[in-house]
Amino acid sequence: MSESDGIDDFLDNGMRQSLMIAARIAETLARRRQEAQRQQEHLDSQAAHEAQTRWRAERSSARAVLAPVQKDEWWDKAEPADIATAHAVAESWKDHDPTILEASAKIREEVLARYGIDTHDVGTDTAYLESGIATIATEKARLDELARSQEQARKAAAEHDKAMQLIAAAQAEELRAQATKLAPEMERHQVPVEYLANPELAQALQRAHNAKTPKATAVADDEIKERLFLIGKDGINGPDIEQLRKETAASINGAGDTHFQDPMFVKAAKEMHEAKLLAEGGFTGSQVASVEQRYERAEKELFARLEGVGREIENRVTGNHSSLTDQGLKAETASAAGYGSAEHHAKFAESLENTGANAAQIRGRLTAARSEGTHPSAAVTADRGVAKARKTRPGKSMGAERGKSGLSR
Repeated sequence: MSESDGIDDFLDNGMRQSLMIAARIAETLARRRQEAQRQQEHLDSQAAHEAQTRWRAERSSARAVLAPVQKDEWWDKAEPADIATAHAVAESWKDHDPTILEASAKIREEVLARYGIDTHDVGTDTAYLESGIATIATEKARLDELARSQEQARKAAAEHDKAMQLIAAAQAEELRAQATKLAPEMERHQVPVEYLANPELAQALQRAHNAKTPKATAVADDEIKERLFLIGKDGINGPDIEQLRKETAASINGAGDTHFQDPMFVKAAKEMHEAKLLAEGGFTGSQVASVEQRYERAEKELFARLEGVGREIENRVTGNHSSLTDQGLKAETASAAGYGSAEHHAKFAESLENTGANAAQIRGRLTAARSEGTHPSAAVTADRGVAKARKTRPGKSMGAERGKSGLSR
């Protein structure tokens, strides 16, 4: 009996020790798994941040590459390879940046006018575009340029990174020179040097620098403040096309991807976006145009382009190239109905309250709105029939819920 009891105790002790060892091993493995998971999450976050940083840097470099195409002097001296390279960069970035989309449209316009080639037909085949331009310029030059373009195509991939670095360095040097010239204005408004990459802000600073009267200085200063506010919201390069696409589609019925191939449509969407941000930030605009008027103008342009692009696509598909003189008639909005009425101002005041404006700001905005009196579209809607009444959603902030009738008051 006693021997049997000793064996049982021995076995029990051995089993307990085995279980303890197994538990420690399991705990060690669990800690290792947790540590490995934390390391992987850190690596994924770092890789995503680095990818976003590279994307922004390449976007800025692409804008610098395409900046000269807006000047006639560049086209007068540009070689076929230069035009093809600019076209390739524009095709790669036009769906991500409004400024590059405008450059893409300029390239198409100039190539079509100068060489009779439609870049829409060429697509991304830059070698074909380059050789086509050379052929039209002169038959002899066509043969020379074709051989050179083939050589350049082989070197393009290797030289791309180097070219981007040189462009970035040149752009930085240009910004430094500009900052030296505009130093008093930049110091007065506390503008960082890198903000000069925003063309609208740089122009506003230049106007302040050139101002000769207190009134001109005040107007330029107000524009600088607006631009600094917008940079704080959207960054130096402003909103990208995807952001404008989502925001506009939520406000404008019928706005689709096709319309964002139209540079003027994108420009109007950007202006409406900026007017909305300025209104929500408490800005009132200038004597030339209030923020509200700028919003209304941009929205009116959106609806005009909305119909114009749709008509162009329809004619392209059906082969009907008849005159489009009436294309803007149906795009008129009903925002003029009730403009300046007591109900109009009451809803406007309600929208200002929703943005968090204080009583003094609301009174000032209402005084400015009453002084305008007439809707900004009245001049172009005269003799076009009676505007339709609009449907609004009360309680929404300025520009938050949009229809074809202007600001939701």
